[in-house]
Order: sequence, then structure tokens, then C-alpha cells
Amino acid sequence: MRRRPEEILALARADLVAMPGYEPVEPVDVAACRLGIPEDQIVKLDGNENPYGPSPRVAEDLARFPYYHIYPDPEQRRAREVIAQYVGVDPEMVVAGSGSDELLDLVARLFLSPGDVVLNAPPTFGMYPFLTQLYSARLVETPRREDFSLDLPAIEAALNGGAKLLFLASPNNPTGNTLSRDELERLLSYRKVVVVDEAYIEFAGESFVDMVEEHDNLIVARTFSKWAGLAGLRAGYGVFPRPLADIVRKIKMPYNLNAAAEAAILASLEDVATLRQRAAAIVSERERLQQHLAELSWLRPYPSQANFLLCKVRGLAAREVRDRLRDRGVLVRHFDAPGVRDCLRISVGKPEHTDRLLTALAEIGADVGK
Repeated sequence: MRRRPEEILALARADLVAMPGYEPVEPVDVAACRLGIPEDQIVKLDGNENPYGPSPRVAEDLARFPYYHIYPDPEQRRAREVIAQYVGVDPEMVVAGSGSDELLDLVARLFLSPGDVVLNAPPTFGMYPFLTQLYSARLVETPRREDFSLDLPAIEAALNGGAKLLFLASPNNPTGNTLSRDELERLLSYRKVVVVDEAYIEFAGESFVDMVEEHDNLIVARTFSKWAGLAGLRAGYGVFPRPLADIVRKIKMPYNLNAAAEAAILASLEDVATLRQRAAAIVSERERLQQHLAELSWLRPYPSQANFLLCKVRGLAAREVRDRLRDRGVLVRHFDAPGVRDCLRISVGKPEHTDRLLTALAEIGADVGK
């Protein structure tokens, strides 16, 4: 006799059944089909992807890779060696995985037991509260200040109050601002686990990877999704203090970095010069986009060190602007949470993508104040 669905669900963890899921963005083909717009007419500025794509060497190496039928190296030796050389650490400190999201998950898996306190500084990346709920931990939030800087006294009080793990993104998503070295040193002094998520660091400059050697409570997560254009292949890594790295390699799934992603990492790091040129082009286009957005009286773009800009919408509902841009084939991300009410996050594209966006915004802005 077949059980009713509710009987099966009664066997699942009730907290996971009830929890909201993380809200990802749609791929181009799905969005194009839903909107009835040809894929090549979609301007996708909602996922912080790299519009230039991966290094040309990636496609070449993937095409001639001979071992897709063989399990990848569970120790990730070649990937760890080239990543370590790229960031300037010992390979024993590196763990690779399926995007930086998996590294964040592994950190949560290692440190969180039910009821443990995770400290979060919103507005920030939604994966941090998601992981907290996933591992039945307790989330304590210390909201950022109006300029999106950290409320350090509130964070320090929470660290003194029993918080075990602190997630910080630098540059922060969706606000684009960075953490300072002095702030990080101050927080590390509390001897709790601090995870710095550097998904966008190649667009910003200063990394904290060099601090991991001296701080056994600092973990830095990085990704190839943004600067290297490998979002679809899910390639990321974490830099851990050596004792933690050994344990994380033990608790991860054995073949968590697939063969294609590993080959793409190797190819990307053989062509760093090209990828850095593209990152520089994105930074340059970010400045052009910010200048033009600031000229619109009904939009307020915030400064950013990432490959996106957060904009406050005035005179119209941000959701309406998002929808009207979508009708024109331009996709941006909408936020309506505390600290980012009526905001849009706009990924930086190529110059022609910026032009399409600005044209669409001019058409929408003509209605403001009518």
C-alpha cells in the first residue's frame, strides 16, 4: 500500500521541511522561454556572472581531456598545487570543491552542532542564514550601519555572548563594500571562527589569504565563478589553517571536485593574464555604469568594489522597475529586505549590455514623476 505524501514527510526533519529555500537566479534559456524572448536578446545582469566567459584555454583543454570516464583525484593534488601557487600559500592549506558554496557548507558541517550560534551581518549573502538553518544552528544578526559598514561593537558583543562562527563577505554581496584588515584583526582576537568569503576579491584588490598562516581561526573562501567565468562548472576553494584543512579533506565527499571543473581550474590558472585583463575591463565598465546611473535622479548607486552595483530606487517600486526591465529583456536582481528595501543589484556586463540597460532605464524613468 502506497503511503500518502504527508506520511513520508512526517519522517523527514521537520525544520528542513518548513525552512525556506535559497532563491537562485534563472539560467538564460529558462528566462528566455518564460519571457518569450530569444536567448541572444537577453541581457543577464542578475547573477554576477562574468560576461566574457572563461579563458579560451578552458574549452580547448576540456575538449581534449581524455579521462572523463575515470573518477577525479579525491586529494585534488594538481588543483591544490596550482591554486596554492596562485594565492601564495602551501598546498596543504587548500581544499577545492564545487564552488565556494560547498566550502562554506563544509565549514558549517565541521563546526556547527544544533543550537550553536552563527553570527551574520545583514544585508549580506543569503547562503549564510541558509546554512545556519540547514545545520539546526541559531542565527544572531548584527545589522550593518546605514553606509553598510560593520557594527563592530554589536559584533564584538555577540562574539563575547557565545557566537561560535562568523561569516563575512568582502566585498560584501549585495552592497559591494569591503572589510578592512584592522577590522578583521580586531574580530579574530575573540578566538571564534571567522570565515571571509572572497568571491569577488579579484575585482577589489586586497585579499586576506596571507593572514590565514598566522591565524588558526581564519578561513578564506574563494571561487572561480566570477573572475574566471566558471560559474557553470562550479569550481571553488578554501584556504584553511593546516589542521583544519586536513579535517575538511576528511569530511568532504571523496570526489567533490569533478574532472571537468579541475581541468578548467588548471587551464584558467595557465591564463591568468587574460583573466586579469577581463576583470580590469569589468572594473572599468563598473565605473562607467555607476557614473551613468548616478545621473538618473531616481536611482542612487552605492560605491562598489565588486562586479555589481547596488542601487536604491526612488519614486518607483524597485520590484516594478525589475519587472519592466525584464519585459525589455534586461534581467537584474531585486532586494526588499531590511537595509536594502527597494533596491536593485545590477551585475556589470560588457559595454553593449550597459547601453541596453541605460536605454531601458531611460524609458522607464520617463514615467517617474508623471
